[in-house]
Amino acid sequence: MTRTYQVAGIGNAIMDVLTHAGEDFLEMMDIEKGIMTLVDRDRAERLYAAMDGRTQVPGGSVANTMAGLGALGVTTAFMGRVHDDALGRHYAEGMAEVNCDFVNPPVADGELPTSRCMIFVSPDGERSMNTYLGISAELGPRDVPDEVAKGAEILFLEGYLFDKDKGKEAFLRAARLCHEAGGKPGIALSDPFCVDRHREDFRVLVRDDMAFVIGNEKEWLGLYETASLDDALRHAAKDCETVVCTRSGDPVILIRGGERVEVPVERTTPIDATGAGDQFAAGFLYGLSTGRDLETCGKMGVMAAAEVISHMGPRPEADMRTRFAEAGLA
Repeated sequence: MTRTYQVAGIGNAIMDVLTHAGEDFLEMMDIEKGIMTLVDRDRAERLYAAMDGRTQVPGGSVANTMAGLGALGVTTAFMGRVHDDALGRHYAEGMAEVNCDFVNPPVADGELPTSRCMIFVSPDGERSMNTYLGISAELGPRDVPDEVAKGAEILFLEGYLFDKDKGKEAFLRAARLCHEAGGKPGIALSDPFCVDRHREDFRVLVRDDMAFVIGNEKEWLGLYETASLDDALRHAAKDCETVVCTRSGDPVILIRGGERVEVPVERTTPIDATGAGDQFAAGFLYGLSTGRDLETCGKMGVMAAAEVISHMGPRPEADMRTRFAEAGLA
């Protein structure tokens, strides 16, 4: 069939709200450092009010990846749910500005506001995320247009969607429509705690439905309940066509069929680690969608991640196509 999009994504449509915060502030506000914590509406409003010098950018893990791909010139779409409030309209407009079709109009009815993630960036670049899911938690199968899921060459899915039954249904519907139409669905495992919550479902997905899976070392170890990364990746490679494992400052491991490559990572102190995994995925999927070999896909992912941690915010500021060309990758 005719493909409408090179890459389409589905995930939580969350406005990222960023600020710098010291260790004392994190302790005072009882914010757990370095992880994503779900918060209720009251705590979200309290944390939002406590943020100085806020920077607001339409986000959510997969949405950040789609924005990175849009900046690279890839035809993209994002399926997500926002309220018809100021934040939701800003979100939809912000996705359009990065050449990504936001295919779901803001919802006018209901009481839940647009979702937001308050991100507190420590002096060491670590980010502590406090997420209020709001209306994005209501995303369901009706928010998956057939023509978008079927018309995507590659579909990128967010593991966090499995935290709600409606989101899980939307996830599975999108994956199956894409797969049935000959596309390649794939998933980001999202978070070690997310893997722990949905281990059995994720194992089935990796084995039966996904053409590629991206996860970090902790996520792969958790998925297969082993202390050996080699064992985890060996198991993953039997289950899935393409397996990607990021390891912070250590080389990224990519496996496809009998091929295994390792792509080195230059260790640097991040200004803001927000979006590193999301932009790694953007670089990797750019390579995948344009027919690059596995090692080049990995190198593109590493370069995109390195760029985004060099400044505040979860999206690239540099022209990554130019950087790829300068590195001899494009």
